[in-house]
Amino acid sequence: MIPRLALRSSLRMGSRAFGTHKTPLVLSPQEVNNLAHSKAPVAFLDATWFMPNSPRKAREEFQSKRIPGAQFLDLDEVASSHELGLKHMMPSPETFANACGELGISPSSHVVLYDNHGVFSSPRALFMFRSFGHDKSSIVNGGLPRWIDEGLPVETQAPTKHQPAEYPPPSIFSQNIRSYEDVLANSAFNPKDNINVELVLDARSSGRYTGQDPEPRPGLSSGHIPNSKSLPFNLFLQKNVTKEGGEYTTVLPPAEIRRVLEETIGAEELEDVINGQRSVVASCGSGMTAGVIWLGLQLLGAKKAALYDESWTGYAMRETSPIVKSA
Repeated sequence: MIPRLALRSSLRMGSRAFGTHKTPLVLSPQEVNNLAHSKAPVAFLDATWFMPNSPRKAREEFQSKRIPGAQFLDLDEVASSHELGLKHMMPSPETFANACGELGISPSSHVVLYDNHGVFSSPRALFMFRSFGHDKSSIVNGGLPRWIDEGLPVETQAPTKHQPAEYPPPSIFSQNIRSYEDVLANSAFNPKDNINVELVLDARSSGRYTGQDPEPRPGLSSGHIPNSKSLPFNLFLQKNVTKEGGEYTTVLPPAEIRRVLEETIGAEELEDVINGQRSVVASCGSGMTAGVIWLGLQLLGAKKAALYDESWTGYAMRETSPIVKSA
């Protein structure tokens, strides 16, 4: 029996191929610096986000240090409200358009996103822009730490608010987003049995996936969605050390991302994902680091990659959710 969800997804996703963008998904700091000195309209956005239990404050760090001309994108504010109180859910077209307009972004702007980790929350922001059809968008590979480490200029005075711009509400590519109902229906089927079943990749740590380690959110069960596979997001990243001894992450080259995926799901299955025979859904704790998995898939040209917006927090909060606790 073919799951109706997966078959519907297979049909509806055929019109959108994320692997064919002309604007690079990832830029080095020097490439970004060159872009900043070109005549093209560029909008820099600091999309830093920290876990709720972190002592670091993203907006405060932005106020003290940023790429020159950058504005702050608060992913928890540019979001839709949720019945379970979940944060940074995908915004409505109107919310997205209003935020872009207030940040001085027009539909013709090349939006360059970065974060203070290196690569952590910027891919989620990139997913948002690309899902609203703003294909002129990229992330800084290595974020602000690499930018500084390479000796590029930093702005430390109070940020200047940009002149508002016109940004009409865009259409959202809903085929890139999965709901709880989508994921729950899909979880009843094993991807090995039918190519129409979507492959769910869980970006959380392996301990949280197996249920051996607790979730960082108090009272939330660990474990995983039935028939999902564990793929910790940091497997797509490389740790780097600055001249000052600090650390930051960068995205692995596509060849290394391919190797990781082949080890996780198998070479044949990966080819099905890349050529669009198999749909894949990235999930994580709250929908943030799933963006790293989504980005890696885009760098390989995967044609049908989506993101489970609520991710594990929304899934595990519901009593109707089957939870598996094993390897």
